[in-house]
Amino acid sequence: MTRSRDPLSGSGRCRTPGAWLRFALGVYEREGLALGQISTQAHDEALYLILHTLGLPLDSDSSVLELELGEAQRSDLAAVFRRRVVDRTPAGYITREAWLGDMRFYVDERVLIPRSYFLEIVPHQLDAWLPDPRKVTCVVDVCTGSACLAILLAHAYPKARVDAIDLSEGALEVAKINVKAHRLGRRIALYRSDVFDSVAEAEYDLILSNPPYEPSAHVDGLPQEFHREPRMALDGGADGLDVIRKLLVQARTRLAARGVVVIEVGGLRPAMDREFAALAPRWLSTEDGSDCVCLIEAAALRVWGPAKRPSPRRR
Repeated sequence: MTRSRDPLSGSGRCRTPGAWLRFALGVYEREGLALGQISTQAHDEALYLILHTLGLPLDSDSSVLELELGEAQRSDLAAVFRRRVVDRTPAGYITREAWLGDMRFYVDERVLIPRSYFLEIVPHQLDAWLPDPRKVTCVVDVCTGSACLAILLAHAYPKARVDAIDLSEGALEVAKINVKAHRLGRRIALYRSDVFDSVAEAEYDLILSNPPYEPSAHVDGLPQEFHREPRMALDGGADGLDVIRKLLVQARTRLAARGVVVIEVGGLRPAMDREFAALAPRWLSTEDGSDCVCLIEAAALRVWGPAKRPSPRRR
């Protein structure tokens, strides 16, 4: 009987973090590991795992790569890379953390690993579309997951009350951990709801969402690492627009007169421009040129189909 090849064979010769990094890069390439959940670069993800596992600062200089490792440290690295390479566990689930800029968030398999273009957009690009960013008092993050974007909003708009909505009970449990860790429990309110179905009426200056937007067939074909993430956080229905359609319909009665809706939509820009042309979506720029975040103004939503506007209530 032929034994299957061990992709980590040879790791026993790695005696320094630098040797582990070189070894890991070869394994990532040979095994075709999927990237994009922590970094799009194998070097950066592997180095992150090494530094985190060894308890070294993530901003360590290159001299740490020459440190002589003890047996226990080498064993710990072997265990981590076995999970990453053999089990295809995403790096964020191994370390139980993810970063947006300099903000750290707890993550586990109950939530999508945070990665969002909103880090580039909030607050600077949004401020140009708000009547007075200093007077933003009520905002909402729909499909909040780990609450990373709700926390980003709370920092960007320090006078604002932030609502954070998700349908997943597990996701809200993780969100609660992060809200507490960032000491924002008095400013961020968590709601379990399918978009706004179970949330009391309010008038928002800003409605933000990074919803599930991948078409179902595309989710089916994603690499194994992405199948470790909650499907409901990725799958937007047959054409990817299910949650977005509902969000826009409900946003008509919940947006302040000069408020805006901003939605990250991945590869759905052509579909959004076709279906929602009457809303005149504006596309915000991103560093990689994907420009996949759209902004829709309240004035366009108000005339988009019939909607009875309730009396506004601010929190």
